[in-house]
Amino acid sequence: MDLIPSFSVDHTKIIPGIFTSRVDDVNGSKITTYDIRVTKPNVEPAVDVAAMHSLEHIIATYLRNDPEWKDEVIYWGPMGCLTGFYLILKGSRAPKEIFDLLYRAFDSVKNSEEVPGSTAENCGNCLMHNLPIAKWHAAKFAAYLKENENNDLIFEYPKTERLVTDDGRQFFDS
Repeated sequence: MDLIPSFSVDHTKIIPGIFTSRVDDVNGSKITTYDIRVTKPNVEPAVDVAAMHSLEHIIATYLRNDPEWKDEVIYWGPMGCLTGFYLILKGSRAPKEIFDLLYRAFDSVKNSEEVPGSTAENCGNCLMHNLPIAKWHAAKFAAYLKENENNDLIFEYPKTERLVTDDGRQFFDS
């Protein structure tokens, strides 16, 4: 089987940021998946699963209520590795074009007094939430985004040249 694109990114070089993971054409319309990397993979601890769940609820609610963007949002959800989220939007925009939206979304978490949709009627695991730790992670990432707003590295996947032998084996640079 072919390695899917998100597993082809060199996770030893990626830093927190906003990256285009893929752009798909669906019935003539562009759909873009963004990699919203909150922690440095395999270096920083992953986001606590309960906090990640809370961030999913809070930020999904924020995105789907933002007057400018709500009609563009298709999906917001956590990565299985708990180092970030996937955001799927209609259209195809450069990561810098969604910077303000994501900064505002993560910054807004500080004002949350509860996790929306976290009752047994609304959530499949309503007991698995951690608002205080979610606020900590969101504040850390919002501050990081603001500090690095003009740093192009937070908008471009790291480039790694991979040498391929005649028999198809890949060697990765260090």
